[in-house]
Amino acid sequence: MTQLITGHTRFLAHLGTPTHSFKAPMIYNPYFEEAGIDVAVVPMDCGPDAFGDVLRSIFRLGNIAGALVTMPHKVPVVDMLDEVSPTVRVCGACNAVKVAADGRLIGDMFDGEGFVRGVLRKGRAVAGASALVIGAGGVGSAIAASLANAGAAKVGVYDTDPDRAGGLAQRLRDAFPNTQVSVGSNDPAGWDIVVNATPLGMNQGDPMPCDTSRIAPETFVGEVVMKAEATPFLAAARANGCMTQVGTDMLFEQIPAYLEFFDLPSTTAEALRRTAKIVY
Repeated sequence: MTQLITGHTRFLAHLGTPTHSFKAPMIYNPYFEEAGIDVAVVPMDCGPDAFGDVLRSIFRLGNIAGALVTMPHKVPVVDMLDEVSPTVRVCGACNAVKVAADGRLIGDMFDGEGFVRGVLRKGRAVAGASALVIGAGGVGSAIAASLANAGAAKVGVYDTDPDRAGGLAQRLRDAFPNTQVSVGSNDPAGWDIVVNATPLGMNQGDPMPCDTSRIAPETFVGEVVMKAEATPFLAAARANGCMTQVGTDMLFEQIPAYLEFFDLPSTTAEALRRTAKIVY
């Protein structure tokens, strides 16, 4: 059954590109329908050149409930907001925006929280562990910050842009002085947790984010790409005997926090998995 959209329906704009990789509408909308919540997530394919104008314009509409912000806008959106959470200040990225009664745009970030909740739910410890995050963009920055906040003893940061990786590393050191932070290598050997926080794997023929032959069987391997459940990176990790976390796990785990941020009735990750209708 397709959710009925009427003149009373409020919407959550899902801003990013390409929209064919978006999974959130297939999780939020079935939940909204079952729970009788008259809100719909609408994917909006928006490139970097148009993003600023689109963001400001949609929040002038009377029936907007908020915006989900995804690649490639999670970092540039921060400078467009009037108020951000401490998490956004640390990671320099934002994936949720709402408008206050006085018109101010307020942003928060839940990717990292969702990723860490997923790791913990699978029975793996984060406190005291070492974690390599490959990709220092919006999602990678959030995951690195949340891993440090959850007590990771050592966080490694790698990005093809050394300045971006270095900037994240310094922000992590400033915010989490008890966490050892290293930068500059994507060698996965010796890490307890390895995360692909890059878009690599979204398109057929993409190179691996690291040398998967050097991932030990005891390493926990996570992915943020959601185009396919078993990306080549995760398939290689599983062939090594690793426990893995698919990209959509991060999404399921963070949605309850999103719903609270948007002042909508919240739920659990388990309930969302039950109602979701994900198509790859």
